Amino acid sequence: MAGSNITKNALAQAMKELMLEKKFEKISVTDICNQCGMNRKSFYYHFRDKYDLVNWIFYVGFMDHVSLGDYQGDEGENNPDRPWKLLTAVLDYFYEDRAFYKKALMIEGQNSFRDYFHDAVIPVFQYFLFDVLDGEDYADMFVMMICDAFIDALVRWLQSDEPERPEELISGIKEMSIRLANKIVQENK
Repeated sequence: MAGSNITKNALAQAMKELMLEKKFEKISVTDICNQCGMNRKSFYYHFRDKYDLVNWIFYVGFMDHVSLGDYQGDEGENNPDRPWKLLTAVLDYFYEDRAFYKKALMIEGQNSFRDYFHDAVIPVFQYFLFDVLDGEDYADMFVMMICDAFIDALVRWLQSDEPERPEELISGIKEMSIRLANKIVQENK
């Protein structure tokens, strides 16, 4: 198992290095293997394709960086800061490796990282919005809208020349969300 992780990590590092040099579409499995001195058979033993490798890079790195259990809390516990702390942790992760993720989120195609990440965050938003959306007719559509907006904002943030620190961005988003919610409540009284 340790040898398997060494191989996967070497392939991952090679992919990250190559993505800093050229567009994802121009990177071949042969390029990745040549970059780390492995053969194609080793690559295909561990990954279906280069998209799978990019998704694995995220999965392993994110799971090492963020423990979702830290943000779930106990049954009945109502801490409104938990989702904001989780979003900050997510942005911290992307911020630390922004050169890679700036490009990874721009990958297009059937197995793109953006689609993979979108599918990964849907259950997180469902979990934190459950008490608001439970049983509502448009709950799924609302969660999809929130996920789409979050990912679009993430991409725009990473694409900026000097992205602000994650804590500052989340603080601003939280403030604007509270102001919007208050306005909606006031208009519906």
